[in-house]
Amino acid sequence: MTDYNYYLAQFVDIHGRPKAKLVPAKHREMIFSSGAGFAGFAIAGMGMGPHGQEFMAVGERDAVRPVPWMPGTAVVTCDGHVQGKPHALDSRVIARKALADFRQVTGLEFFTGMEPEFFLLRRNADGAYVVATESESLDKPCYDFRHLSSVAPFLTELQSALAAAGIDVYQIDHEDANGQFEMNFTYDRGLQTADNLTYFKMAAQAIARKHGMLCPFMPKPFAERSGSGLHVHMSAGKAPGSNAFEDASDPRGMGLSRLAYQFLGGLMAHADALTAIAAPSVNSYKRLVKLGSRSGATWAPINIAYGDNNRTAFVRIPGGRLELRLPDAAANPYLLTAAVIHAGLDGVARQLDPGEPCNENLYSLSAAELAGKGIRRLPTSLPDALDALEASTVMNQGLGTAFVREFVDVKRLECDELLLKVSPAEFNRYVDFY
Repeated sequence: MTDYNYYLAQFVDIHGRPKAKLVPAKHREMIFSSGAGFAGFAIAGMGMGPHGQEFMAVGERDAVRPVPWMPGTAVVTCDGHVQGKPHALDSRVIARKALADFRQVTGLEFFTGMEPEFFLLRRNADGAYVVATESESLDKPCYDFRHLSSVAPFLTELQSALAAAGIDVYQIDHEDANGQFEMNFTYDRGLQTADNLTYFKMAAQAIARKHGMLCPFMPKPFAERSGSGLHVHMSAGKAPGSNAFEDASDPRGMGLSRLAYQFLGGLMAHADALTAIAAPSVNSYKRLVKLGSRSGATWAPINIAYGDNNRTAFVRIPGGRLELRLPDAAANPYLLTAAVIHAGLDGVARQLDPGEPCNENLYSLSAAELAGKGIRRLPTSLPDALDALEASTVMNQGLGTAFVREFVDVKRLECDELLLKVSPAEFNRYVDFY
């Protein structure tokens, strides 16, 4: 193990927000044995009271990575333990269990690739946040070179930090909204990808601050622009490079195996409950609309359907794998991984068939046309999605009833806080309307 001056014992709370303690090098062994101690009640979503036991962050020796923006420091990815046992409400523990379940049922590893989208913002002279890329007013700014190059110092420093941590970035682009970018890294085993995504967020936000910017992972910061997604590519195999979700002889022409179709059937059957985990904020549902972007598309699904290269669908099939387009940038990657596995495994257990693909523009179909094809609408609000999650036997069994109860309680408080407030736009519309 490389020597560092300090070690961050790091885990995430229920929102996926990284939490950590800074441990001097001479005490680092505590992280790998009993763990670094935290007051569990002080951490969102751990289901612990102020009178409870310590929450211990226990690290893995092979999960140590440098933190280039904090010279001489390494981060250790940890699981949460309470009274010497993995804590049932810890996100990484929940993901680890789901991955073990997938392995037991299928005999395969579950692989994911997550595609984080994010904005870069600065404060203007009035103190308001504006996009960091100068004079960006294009209706279709996606892939624009000028604006990509204007923040190249930030992007290249971020890529270098990820490379130092063993995360292989293979492409970076300007996304569909002004000031929006995407950085893609290679797929891996599900737990590793969630670890990588968490490290990416830590690095992106810290390095953005160094460059005088804010890097938010808010799903929909601007009403007139597309939101930030976190598309998840899924496959399964004995090892990287093998893919049991792929079958070139697929009569539907999607290149999918029977296992993949059954897993897809589970995702579609449990889409309502899955939405609560994949779109976990009140703001998330302003992204899940067909209108609301000057570019002409929101690129987010609103209907439960799948298609070939159909970016209006709930699941796109980019050649032998599944791309879930529902999740947004606010999703906790560990909980997201666990939720899709439990939904998919129920499809495998019940041998569900997702039906025929839809390769039409789903935004353009009427309600009657969608109903005629048997296509349902995704939840349109967080409260509706939470109701579905709470009622889901599969999610309660898979994620744990205690966790689902905690998640629903935390998120309903968030809904109450935000939905009961009267916005300036709402006031202006109704104050003299009736």
